[in-house]
Amino acid sequence: MNDAFGREITYLRLSVTDRCNLRCRYCMPEGGVEKRQHQEIASFEELEEMVQACVACGIRKVRVTGGEPLVRLGVVDFCRRIRRISGVEELCITTNGLLLAKYARDLKAAGVDRLNISLDTLCSGKYDSITRGGSLQQALDGLQAARDAGFRHTKLNTVLIGGFNDDEIPSLVELTRDEAISLRFIELMPIGECAGWDKSHFLPSQTVLERVPDLKPVGSDGVSFIYQIPGYQGTVGLISPISQHFCPSCNRIRITADGKLKPCLHSPSEIPLRGLHGAALQAAVAAAIRGKPMRHQLEGGNASGSLRNMNAIGG
Repeated sequence: MNDAFGREITYLRLSVTDRCNLRCRYCMPEGGVEKRQHQEIASFEELEEMVQACVACGIRKVRVTGGEPLVRLGVVDFCRRIRRISGVEELCITTNGLLLAKYARDLKAAGVDRLNISLDTLCSGKYDSITRGGSLQQALDGLQAARDAGFRHTKLNTVLIGGFNDDEIPSLVELTRDEAISLRFIELMPIGECAGWDKSHFLPSQTVLERVPDLKPVGSDGVSFIYQIPGYQGTVGLISPISQHFCPSCNRIRITADGKLKPCLHSPSEIPLRGLHGAALQAAVAAAIRGKPMRHQLEGGNASGSLRNMNAIGG
């Protein structure tokens, strides 16, 4: 299905929880999120029905997110049910990797096609600091568990933060030397916890090319500009929502863990889906797609218009 600007909307990011086992400084409040009542979070049955309605409106790819999706009990079986929906051509999960040692094989058996793993630093002290207590080794063990389970073409997501990890750009790129992974540098966005951070932390993705001039352009996937060092097995993607926004090619919508559909990450607009069924649910999804805004307004230091932190939206 196309939106009002002719973009074909085929990609759903589905949050199953706003809770997380980390407290990343740019994403989560230090004290974590306020615990919701059980009935405030959409059940897996409700979320599955929402996915079915989205597929009826043209969604073909589903990414399960959080918070950290693997902290929600029953998520593996939920993935299995989503993968069985006719019309779902690709099922992915975004995770911090800490629980992959436990769940990677089960996720592969459930039909998950690909993983995105958040990895902002290769320094254990920095990892502990940015995540407020996380273990880099546990994340790396999760990445190895994904390899052992048979996951290939895994994407590593690195939020580019000035004064924190920009000195690690070359060493992070080296991860692509011998393995066909996609390392993706994502510009820090002024949303939620980091909206008021000093501007020095917000670096353009062009910084990566300045630090690693051997990178050569090899294409684009609509969201990221893709580069590679000749002879390396993997690639480096630059995702530039601020310096080179990709709104004209955006093909995604989001559903939050409490059942609100967000046509745009940075818009305050949210369409409640809980309580709707059948034709009414599908009509609400279709109306939300048609109402997707043309673009966000992050340039010039503007903060996101979203009313939620990233953990409550789904990365």
